[in-house]
Amino acid sequence: MSERMMMKMDMVKSLALLLMERDDSLTMEQALSIVFNSETYLKVMNERTKLYYQSPRYVFAFLETELTKGKME
Repeated sequence: MSERMMMKMDMVKSLALLLMERDDSLTMEQALSIVFNSETYLKVMNERTKLYYQSPRYVFAFLETELTKGKME
């Protein structure tokens, strides 16, 4: 597995854990489902954005905005 793919996978896991930290009623499966079905996930996986190089909390801010407002800003 490439280093980039590992970084992307780590980012997805971190985003799910941050979601669970924010809402302790979520299971890991539910949190991962939220991440996988988000526009933020598509941006993390996109090589051109290089979003997977950023800190998880920075990327989580995008996910929170998307979940709150229904779109990524």
